[in-house]
Amino acid sequence: MTGRTTTTGSTTTDGKARAPSRFSARFRILVWLLVVMTVALATVVLTTRSILQSDLNERIAMILTQETAEFDNFVTHGRDPETGQPFTDARQLLTVHLQRQFPEPTEELLGFIRESPRPTVIRQPREISTRLPLYEDRVSLERIADAPERSGTLRAGGGEVRWAKVPIAAREGEPAAMFIVAFHADRGQSSVNNVVGILLAISGVALLMTCAVSWAVAGSILAPVRLVRATAAQLTEQDLTRRIPIRGRDDISALAETFNAMLDRLERAFAVQRRFVDDAGHELRTPITIVRGHLELMSQGEGPDSVRDRRETVRLVTDELDRMSRIVEDLLLLAKTERPDFVQPAPVQLAELTADVFVKARALGDRRWELAGVAECEMSLDAQRITQAMVQLAQNAVQHTEPGQRVWIGSQLTDRGARLYVADTGPGVPAEDAEVIFERFRRGTTAGRRGSRAGGGSGAGLGLSIVKAIAEGHHGRVELWTTPGGGATFELVLETS
Repeated sequence: MTGRTTTTGSTTTDGKARAPSRFSARFRILVWLLVVMTVALATVVLTTRSILQSDLNERIAMILTQETAEFDNFVTHGRDPETGQPFTDARQLLTVHLQRQFPEPTEELLGFIRESPRPTVIRQPREISTRLPLYEDRVSLERIADAPERSGTLRAGGGEVRWAKVPIAAREGEPAAMFIVAFHADRGQSSVNNVVGILLAISGVALLMTCAVSWAVAGSILAPVRLVRATAAQLTEQDLTRRIPIRGRDDISALAETFNAMLDRLERAFAVQRRFVDDAGHELRTPITIVRGHLELMSQGEGPDSVRDRRETVRLVTDELDRMSRIVEDLLLLAKTERPDFVQPAPVQLAELTADVFVKARALGDRRWELAGVAECEMSLDAQRITQAMVQLAQNAVQHTEPGQRVWIGSQLTDRGARLYVADTGPGVPAEDAEVIFERFRRGTTAGRRGSRAGGGSGAGLGLSIVKAIAEGHHGRVELWTTPGGGATFELVLETS
């Protein structure tokens, strides 16, 4: 049956590495920054253009309204300067009003009279800032005059024209006349376009600067990430010592610190694995050789003594196999000490724990067992692990004392926690041995004075290593003292967090 491949992260479920992206993280960051900047600048440009356009339209509308209102007011209240009376002639009315106005350069004020055969246009004698003034574009002017609306927009030959008009009431027999205000919007629109063009140019320069700065900044920020990648690529099972230098206190530094912590765990895990293999190979080599040698002798045995020899061989082989089994179990236990769940603390009554250890230790040998003291307090401990360590120390004391000798077990409070101890009246531990007996497979140089093996009950020098690992798993330590009057005292020093 073929396996289905599903992409998960940088690898797939069938174990194959996923192909890297064609674009680097640096390039993608740059693209996203440019997209965001482009959208932001485009929004600014469009908003500015909309505001300027709105202001231009309001200004034109205000000018048209103002001019028509002024003309309406002049029609109502104006006086003919020649007669001093209200105007009776539309031509005179328009002429006098236009003489008194000062429009803007793009603004046209016109009087329009429908006379035959050709309409009359009255204008101010000045130049208009446009390509084609409305008074010269008679077709457009007549379209305005004929329009039923009072205002509007016209696309004339000179560009866009915004206009408004005020009809003049004509007397019977007189031609129709009107006042026309025209504003040529092209110049104002050109100003708006110029501002928008300048903004676009500035935006383009800003995008180029953003591109350059973003490329440099992204490269600087991602440099530690590239270092992490390069370091990870150089790591092998044989070399896990490389670390990433940590600079600063930002997220990248936190990533580097986390990566270094992961490398520490990996290095410890590989070290434990190698140590386990080395220790197992070194320590199991001797019993395997013994077993093989006895089995070979047993296969060659003949005669009446062969049955007895086989029984003795089976006994010796079984004993060696039991010793190998104990060594493997102790090595596995030491390997587990590197796991975070090796110790599982829980609230424990220290007095009850001490009493339980004392009861269990009394079955280890014929000694004068004494419960020296108990500490009345509650601590967060792994009761099973502490019991295992204390029983191991008691077994060690039994191995290195004679029947009838005294062995004390007890606990006491300290300023920072508590101490649990096992003391004996045996030969003690020489100073040169005290430095090594807590190491794996290390035995005292004067083993005869302290039993066959200073390491403990496994007979392979692992017992005290296990005790030390349990103490360190509780963030404590093991201390060795000389018992007053002779002997050795082992203490588990446990401190409250």
